[in-house]
Amino acid sequence: MIFDSHADIWTDVTMMRQKGEKDIFKNKHIHKYTKGGVNCGIFVIWVDPPYDKNPKKRVLEIIENMSVEILENKDVFRIARTYNDMIQGINDKKLTILIGMEGLSFIGDNINLIDAMYMFGARHASLTWNEENPLATGVRGTPERGLTDIGVKAIRKLEDLGIILDVSHLNDNSFWDVAKVVTKPFIASHSNCRSLCSNKRNLTDDQLRFIKEAGGVVGLNAFSDFVSDIKEERNIQHLANHIDHMVDIMGIEHVGFGFDFCDYLESDTMSSFAEEESANTIGFEDITKVPDLIDILNNKGYKKEDIDKIAYKNYFRIIEKILK
Repeated sequence: MIFDSHADIWTDVTMMRQKGEKDIFKNKHIHKYTKGGVNCGIFVIWVDPPYDKNPKKRVLEIIENMSVEILENKDVFRIARTYNDMIQGINDKKLTILIGMEGLSFIGDNINLIDAMYMFGARHASLTWNEENPLATGVRGTPERGLTDIGVKAIRKLEDLGIILDVSHLNDNSFWDVAKVVTKPFIASHSNCRSLCSNKRNLTDDQLRFIKEAGGVVGLNAFSDFVSDIKEERNIQHLANHIDHMVDIMGIEHVGFGFDFCDYLESDTMSSFAEEESANTIGFEDITKVPDLIDILNNKGYKKEDIDKIAYKNYFRIIEKILK
């Protein structure tokens, strides 16, 4: 069993359905998920460039298209709202998904919209994508700016409702502001180690240690810009080194997978944030390659129980604790 804590599948579903296509997941993705052995995870609602100029409009478009996709493919999907839903969906051999929100720019300063998204089924949220918004500041925002008073209220609401808080994409000031106010475990769903690759989307060792202390989990990110500062080293072997470092700093109980594969995203979206024309890590280009990463972990001497913790058990612990 493998849990992937970050996928932008709803973005692809929306793009393709707006072009008149149907059954996007069955036609483009399900065979890859099956080959990769990934059967559960978080699919996020993400306001992708260039649609970020009107985030509320884009979120409504995504909700419309993903809802139709889900309802027309009930034989494939199980949308989980509780831990028991996750277990039942997996037992029923369906792709079991938590609906996530990658950034809350679309709510503006109206945190009551978080309640609406919870009722829709969202059980995961990050405060920002790369931007700064009324809640907090992403990595491409003003470096000196952090979490806002409204952002504090948003965190309180997320925790009260039982929505998993995600700190990936926050700038350093926002991260440490969040650290001052959280009361429950949280995650960094798709982030690597800054000590191995200096990209500001990666986490410092101190941030990794705090996530451990909070009982959280960090998901390994396959996006090549986050693997190494040296382009020639942006491959699966160096990606696996990030797992080693996370384990050294945090312990095996706080490491997971959050692959953030981008092989299906359109070029106008990718060009807004990727350094290279392709963001694919060599040897780990899409979700079909997950068994290759598992093989590397086996060869490194990780025990089966430890690999299971990384593959799904650590995230399941968070889901069981946070989701109501």
